[in-house]
Amino acid sequence: MASVDLPANAAQRDGPRDRDGFVRLLIRELAGTLEEVVGVKEASGYISVVGTAIGEHIDADYRQAFAVDRLSRTQVADVLVDLKRRIQGDFFIIDETEDRIVLGNRVCPFGEMVRDRPSLCMMTSNVFGHVTAQNLGYAAVDLEETIAQGHAGCRVTVYLRPSEAVPVTAREYVRR
Repeated sequence: MASVDLPANAAQRDGPRDRDGFVRLLIRELAGTLEEVVGVKEASGYISVVGTAIGEHIDADYRQAFAVDRLSRTQVADVLVDLKRRIQGDFFIIDETEDRIVLGNRVCPFGEMVRDRPSLCMMTSNVFGHVTAQNLGYAAVDLEETIAQGHAGCRVTVYLRPSEAVPVTAREYVRR
């Protein structure tokens, strides 16, 4: 099959030009279709199921890498930042106490494709929640600000213990 000569400006057009761009666009459109057909809340539920499955894989990989049965609180915080860095996010720790880990983010792993797709944030919630709960027994994840909702960055608080400080907007996770 002969290759096609594209116009010089073809690479400047919006749209997928490589596998990563294609996959991001595909996920954006899948999330958008779900949100339109069943609603944002239900779409978030579907994406949560996928996030939990991915969280299981990630948790197992990090436990194996650290050669431990359970990650410590410090290791969990490091893992949350590291896993997002590996998928081209820019998460960092804002604050860390015995009761919570507050993370910021300047770049979403989904890139600009996350805009107006809040259901995709359930990937972060479920992966963070699953990894934290499986290792520390409990997690509540509050997506305080997200790029998907139009903020300049994300602010995510992972609560490590049930308490009155956990907002009603947080999603709770417990060790299986």
